[in-house]
Amino acid sequence: MVTLAEDLARQQRSISVAEFFEKNKHLLGFDSPTRGIITTIKEAVDNALDACEEASVLPDILVLIKKIESDVFRIVVEDNGPGIVPDQIPFVFGKLLYGSRFHQIRQSRGQQGIGISAAVLYAQLTTGLPTIIISRTGADQGAYRFLLQINIKTNEPDVLEREEIMWDRTHGTRVQIEFKSTMAAKKRLLEYLKYTSVVNPHARIRVELDDETYLFERVSDEVIACPQAIKPHPHGIEIGQLMRMLAASEDTSSEFLVENFTRVGKKTADEICKNAGISPGSRASSLSPVEQKRLLQAMQEVKVPAPPTQACLSPIGEDLIAKGLEKEFQMDFVKARTRASSVYAGHPFLVEAAIGYGGKLPPDGNAQILRFANRVPLLYQQGACAITGCIAGVSWKTYNISQSTLPTGPLLVLIHVASTNVPFTSESKDAIAAIPEIEREITLVLQELGRELKTYLSRRDKNRLQEDRARAVCAIIPEIAAKVAEIVELPVPDIAPIEGKIMKKVLVKRYLREGRVIIEGKNYTSHPAEITVYDISSDSGKGASPEPSIVTELDGEFTKMWKLTLQPGDGWTAGYAGSGGGTLEVRGIPPEQVVVVDIDSQ
Repeated sequence: MVTLAEDLARQQRSISVAEFFEKNKHLLGFDSPTRGIITTIKEAVDNALDACEEASVLPDILVLIKKIESDVFRIVVEDNGPGIVPDQIPFVFGKLLYGSRFHQIRQSRGQQGIGISAAVLYAQLTTGLPTIIISRTGADQGAYRFLLQINIKTNEPDVLEREEIMWDRTHGTRVQIEFKSTMAAKKRLLEYLKYTSVVNPHARIRVELDDETYLFERVSDEVIACPQAIKPHPHGIEIGQLMRMLAASEDTSSEFLVENFTRVGKKTADEICKNAGISPGSRASSLSPVEQKRLLQAMQEVKVPAPPTQACLSPIGEDLIAKGLEKEFQMDFVKARTRASSVYAGHPFLVEAAIGYGGKLPPDGNAQILRFANRVPLLYQQGACAITGCIAGVSWKTYNISQSTLPTGPLLVLIHVASTNVPFTSESKDAIAAIPEIEREITLVLQELGRELKTYLSRRDKNRLQEDRARAVCAIIPEIAAKVAEIVELPVPDIAPIEGKIMKKVLVKRYLREGRVIIEGKNYTSHPAEITVYDISSDSGKGASPEPSIVTELDGEFTKMWKLTLQPGDGWTAGYAGSGGGTLEVRGIPPEQVVVVDIDSQ
């Protein structure tokens, strides 16, 4: 008679990692067709950006999204990176947990070697179609085309086709994946690429979607230095990892510590051995389990300098964060800060943040929160993220910002956490865990930026009354001058000196005269002013003199832009046929140094 235990034993078997994730797709961010398309593009773009950084080239990335059938989409991501050696292509794309970065301690977008191979797995689960990869490593090398799938049972690649082909790129990689999905996430997808562009200002990303083309242009031509790997820190090691390292070592205990850990010299190594009660000259691999535990405890107790952060981390930088935000968002105020690097559990990290206010941000509702980890946008699980908790924990009313739980009003808050080991809450890498050291740095940088914002708002409110009075005076002075000239039957006098005494700022006026929109600028300050004038209205501006630098159209509204430099006392005039209306904006100089007068009447 077969016992229950014997029956259960016959049912037990091991499973591959691919088989595990086949049944647990949600752990990797493929929990729905809508989200699947975003996760696939995210993983492919992350790989492309990492590859370009490692090759020290400015990324040029093409993203194609095409509907093949009612619920089947073709995704293509092509980059100009260093390419992949042909023999490695099947393993990179067809084997989960295969990669080059898992064992390296440095900042990297991808780490586990799951992302792009998980997308290949998702494609074959939903459509049964293989993934197509084309890659070339140099102009003197051939391009290779692969068709492959993943063997679920063994977690090994199945190469269906391999051939050498002609390809117009001298180096790079192209990935084509087809799977079932929906385009309900079109807005979220474009948001992801927009946010990626903000924190990767050196990248150019072109998107072709629904027969429309979107271009996220780079704002920096500076190639990012690829982070360098460092050794593990004694304070970030666990007993299992230490035991494995000891077993593979042929050094003495002291040499083992010096050779395998960062910031450990001969003197520190001898002190650790002494505190652990072991001989520095004893063979590391011969230590007993009890001695190994004592060694680990001594490693945690001995004071060791923090790990180096300059080489292994790659911060974006305050200037580039501000430029990235200004490129994609039109705001009145933008400030960014990069905190000094710090350490948690032996892992180096740093926090960067930015605050934007006003402009075209929504005036109502919660602030817009942009979360990033190692230059990758975090789009989901905002409520479960430590970043959101820190933002909610700041007393924004202190900085003249309304607050319910989160701050409200026309406010944007950006937080970027860069680390050699970002503590995500799950494998899908959607939210950062609540690590006290990281939370402290986020809170401090938000408080610092909050004080900057408060100063800006205070100055704005102080100047607003003066500007309102100045606008009123400048609006009525021309009428008074015209009436007086009419009464005394003399020419209309030049009122510029009067305006100058009132303003002592850069004055930009817009008004209608005989069917033409006139825009005038005058610099009443004692220093040159570089300004950008935006005229936004339903008028196309055709035939404008001088011609605008740029004219764009969105939903029937035309944005005309002029860039100019006004020396002290200089004036400038532009005009075009139109009916007026809309808004007039001036950027490029602090708001307190400019007065905008919009007289929308004949």
